[in-house]
Amino acid sequence: MTLTFAMEWLNLLFRWGHLIVGIGWIGTSFYFIALDLSLRKREQMKEGVLGTAWEVHGGGFYHVEKYMVAPKELPSDLIWYKWEAYLTWVTGFALLVVQYYFNATSYLIDPSVLKLTPGEAILISVMSLVAGWLVYDRLCKSPIGRSTPLLAVSLFVLILGAAYLFTHVFSGRGAFIHVGAFVGTIMAVNVFGIIIPNQKKIAASLMKGEAPDPALGAMGKQRSVHNNYLTLPVLLMMVSNHYPMLTGHPHSWLLVALILVIGGMVRHFLNRHDAGDPLAKFWWSLPVAAVGLIAAIIMTAPKDYSSADAVSDASVLTIARTHCAACHAAVPTHEAFEEAPKEIHLETIEDLKRYADQVMVQAVQSDAMPLGNETGMSDDERALLGAWISQQK
Repeated sequence: MTLTFAMEWLNLLFRWGHLIVGIGWIGTSFYFIALDLSLRKREQMKEGVLGTAWEVHGGGFYHVEKYMVAPKELPSDLIWYKWEAYLTWVTGFALLVVQYYFNATSYLIDPSVLKLTPGEAILISVMSLVAGWLVYDRLCKSPIGRSTPLLAVSLFVLILGAAYLFTHVFSGRGAFIHVGAFVGTIMAVNVFGIIIPNQKKIAASLMKGEAPDPALGAMGKQRSVHNNYLTLPVLLMMVSNHYPMLTGHPHSWLLVALILVIGGMVRHFLNRHDAGDPLAKFWWSLPVAAVGLIAAIIMTAPKDYSSADAVSDASVLTIARTHCAACHAAVPTHEAFEEAPKEIHLETIEDLKRYADQVMVQAVQSDAMPLGNETGMSDDERALLGAWISQQK
């Protein structure tokens, strides 16, 4: 068993696990926010109950109550929703290690962006995740945190600032995945460092016969809402490496801003709908999301190379053999691959014609390939390749 083969299996298993626990975490986040928003005050509620909700699912009916702080007594079989969040972060970070740290030269570093050693890139990665949480937590606990609109703007600026930093330090793929990891770390530590500890403090107060501090519940609720609104943007960040039009854009940090707006507005629309608010109060969120989407589509529109001068087969084959064939060959010479990614070979003119669309997306319209631009493919070479592909149509 080779090291590359073993790492491929680790990548697959961590990715599978990440999807499983991530679905569980997102599902509980969506459910409990929707549940909170569906609570209604009713006659003859128990003392201390904020509201109740009636639900139907799986052939039965459920009656759910939420207390303003906590009931006077807690049952022994209280269910805690925490491991989904913890394991989502653990498996996500493990993926970051296997995919990006282990192959830092190929996936994380782009010398044309910033020349780094693998150790330097990994150190920046880890420190940025830690710093992101510390700054976010400080903002929430500062006077800014008392104003929801001001805090929302501050968090938007924080994430956008991180995106700008990442796009000027890492490769396109590495930058986008780090925006996702940056936001995902904030979300996971919200659960680990604020929401669950505060709930445990409330439970401990009840067991001692003391009145719990309502500020603890309010803080936990604030962080839970933050997690809910960040979910849709972070999901797209996590799959962004499949879309070079995002990761390979020269101003991809602006695309991050649009993704935050689109995801946040869609989430707001769904939340207010679940709350039963009149449509007149939140209809505007979908048009805002639509404007953001249109702007993103315009930004990522492909360039037209059809009017360029004719390019010979020999010239384009030289480019492919210099920059593509190390990975995309019957027997790859790149140390990270034992077989060509996606079984795409780019060793002959026939190969290039067969996979012309993929080459256009990956290596012409974006700089996603070569990985980390290890071979130093120039903009002129990309333009020549694009012109040749356009001539084949």
